[in-house]
Order: sequence, then C-alpha cells, then structure tokens
Amino acid sequence: MDYDVQLTEDAEYDLDNYLSYLMFVKKSEQTSKNFLEDFEETKNALWQVAGSLKLCENSRLRTEGYRRINFLSHRYFMLYRVVNDVAIVEHIFHELQDFENKMN
Repeated sequence: MDYDVQLTEDAEYDLDNYLSYLMFVKKSEQTSKNFLEDFEETKNALWQVAGSLKLCENSRLRTEGYRRINFLSHRYFMLYRVVNDVAIVEHIFHELQDFENKMN
C-alpha cells in the first residue's frame, strides 16, 4: 500500500532547525545538503513502508499510534502516525534526544 506522507508544522519546524544548526552553527553546507538528501530519501521510503513499521515501545506513544522511521544514513528519525492512507510526520528527532518526554 502506498501512503501519502505529510509533515506537520512541528516536523517542518524541526527540519528547519536542524538545517539551520548544520549551516550556521556547524558551518557545513555539505553536511546540511547530505542531511536534507537523507531526509528526502527517508520520506520517500516512508510512503511505501509506513504501515509495516512497528509501533513505538513507549506505552503512551504506542497507545497514540506513533511509529518511528530512522533516517537511512544519519542519526535522526521521524516520529509519525498512520491515519487511513496518510503517514503524518509529527516530529523529527536526533537519536540522542529524550523524545518520549518531549511528546507531551
């Protein structure tokens, strides 16, 4: 099944923040370009596999229907929910972030 992948405003905000950090703090245009390419590739993979990935292990997030897809080449992931045939990306996190407590 193919899914329509949509980003919430929060996910777009997360993406912009990571790109800004890589460009202006780390001052690496190449790293930000690679990150954005990885984001796009992961998003493209999500439209095919969204419903097949397992629910989050955290009981509260699992109850709310959240799933996770890791970026293909970077240490980031998208937290998303599936509603009918739409994968709604709620947030993007770095794997070291305490995402479970940020999802209140």
